[in-house]
Amino acid sequence: MKRYRVRTLAVAAMLTLAVFGEMRANRCAAAEEGDAYRLAEAPEDAQDVIPVRKEAKDKQDVVVVGRIGGRANPWIKGAAAFSIVDRSLTPCNEIEGDTCSTPWDYCCEANLPKATVLVMFVDEDGNMVKQDARELLGVKELDSVTLVGRAKRDQAGNVTVLASKVFVPTEERETQ
Repeated sequence: MKRYRVRTLAVAAMLTLAVFGEMRANRCAAAEEGDAYRLAEAPEDAQDVIPVRKEAKDKQDVVVVGRIGGRANPWIKGAAAFSIVDRSLTPCNEIEGDTCSTPWDYCCEANLPKATVLVMFVDEDGNMVKQDARELLGVKELDSVTLVGRAKRDQAGNVTVLASKVFVPTEERETQ
């Protein structure tokens, strides 16, 4: 009976190691794929979210800078997509005495809808990248990001940035 338990534990341990090893390999492969979208230096002439939202025309090339957030869950499931917020807005964790558990949702900001855009990464063919942005690009909530892409404006005036490149400042990546 004792041998059976030892063998069972050994098999379970080997399976666990194999699963975690595969998960780690998948993360490394995703990180390498993300290199195709990351920029080593910040692009020049980046505009904040509010002016891009106000002025960008449909299909216009844009360079926009903002912070990941705007909702309790700013990530779009199954896609390299997320919302960004204008840097002029203050997340809850930067408000003295605020103890919000999701400071990236900017719940204290009244102008949030007019200061947010959706970002969707697209490949060279213009197809949405179907991989979690956190894994692909190594980003997280409240990271500052500078994006290169094309504006897509809908009939309601909402703007989506179809992004092809991202720059994440070094200090943001070091806190990952």
